[in-house]
Amino acid sequence: MTRTTRLALPVACYVVLLVSALQTLVVPVVADIQADLGVSTSAASWVVTANLLAAAVFTPMLGRLGDLYGRRPVMLGVLTAVLLGSVLAATTASLPLLLAGRVAQASAFGLFPLAIGVLREELPPQRLTGAMALVSGMLSVGAGFGLVVTGLLMHNGGDYHELFWLATALTAIGLAGVWLLPRRAGAATGSLDWAGAALLGLGLVLLILPLEEGNGWGWGSARVLGSLAGAVVVLVAFVFFERRLTHPLVSTRMLRHRPIVVANAAGLFLGFAMFAVFLSVSALVQTPPAVAGYGFGASVLAASLVYLLPGTAGGVITAPLGGRLVARFGAKATLVIAAALAGTGFALLAVLHSATWEVIAGALVVNTAVTFGYAALPALLIAHVEPAETGIANSVNSIARSIGMSLGTAFVVTMLTRNLVPGAVPLPREAQFVTVFLVGATLAAIAAVVVGTALPRARPVELTVGEVEADDVLGAAGLDVPARH
Repeated sequence: MTRTTRLALPVACYVVLLVSALQTLVVPVVADIQADLGVSTSAASWVVTANLLAAAVFTPMLGRLGDLYGRRPVMLGVLTAVLLGSVLAATTASLPLLLAGRVAQASAFGLFPLAIGVLREELPPQRLTGAMALVSGMLSVGAGFGLVVTGLLMHNGGDYHELFWLATALTAIGLAGVWLLPRRAGAATGSLDWAGAALLGLGLVLLILPLEEGNGWGWGSARVLGSLAGAVVVLVAFVFFERRLTHPLVSTRMLRHRPIVVANAAGLFLGFAMFAVFLSVSALVQTPPAVAGYGFGASVLAASLVYLLPGTAGGVITAPLGGRLVARFGAKATLVIAAALAGTGFALLAVLHSATWEVIAGALVVNTAVTFGYAALPALLIAHVEPAETGIANSVNSIARSIGMSLGTAFVVTMLTRNLVPGAVPLPREAQFVTVFLVGATLAAIAAVVVGTALPRARPVELTVGEVEADDVLGAAGLDVPARH
């Protein structure tokens, strides 16, 4: 094994850790960004939403570019974009420029499938499963790392710009590591669906924008209704356009096959649940009780380390457990269990959120449910599509999860910016948080029923725990999964 080949695993681990760290760095500081820039809560929330929407478009595009031109040059291009976006975000006091930086950072989401592809190219088969499991675990480690670093840097009123300078330094290290990887030519032919990506991005912005700005614009206003109508037109045009292509960004057949539709709806819900609990818990615990009559007045440090970190760090333990549930009970049953757990966690938060341990426990249960669900989705897709279509099916599901995250963000922002408690700093009422949690619990119940009743019986596939975990990683990365006999 050459020196450059030996670097494949540590470099892959590092860039995937960077992916999830960039995702969670800004979650606890949305309120700080709002105060510093003097913008509304809904406007500041686009620091999260713009990143997620761009990720939904960039991830399948970057995977395709890696197939066409080789993964190393695409990873170098991605990290360069992330570096420039981080510098821009670190040096600006303008919301539009900050959003541009966050959109550039969203290209980092493509590093996960690219890194898994590098491992498949460089490592021998006997090392591949364990290596992929280790890299996948970096998603949880990186999310926890992002929260810890945010808490520490923002302790005693730190400047959130320091987070982006840290992102710049971490990205530069990733660039140096990827530069040392072996050069491999692309294995695919064809072209990239630029027009489809533009239509998808425009349609998603037109959909999410009025959902976040509806309180300010007025839900019956021409801007809200016009944006929603435009979203329908553009997304329908996107579907018709994709049907004509040999190499579409999204396979429209995957949008008609009932098991895939159900799996994508489940992915949408899981993404919604993940960011709904992230943002609502962060806002809840930072609310000053002396003013609002609820909350904990927690600092960004406490919100990050005490309330949010246990749920993300728990993924290191619960991710392998999810693989064992799939191997023992099957993907469908595991997904039902995940939805039931999510409903339980949201219901707990709706009823019990006056003590620190109650909030931590509720958030931990929801995060565990998301982890179990993400473990089940690739196996569910494998059971219902042909082996040659698993990569396409998982790419579509990855888009659904990202859209769900965006919808969760938009919903929380909408609920927390209406019916405010008047004062020097208007705050949401406690009932608004309860509504968020109750809606999460209701959607979880619907998801459990839909998965349990609408999914047909899958063809039997006997998998070992190791195979399930390997397929989970490949599926999460939107890559082809080998046929199992």
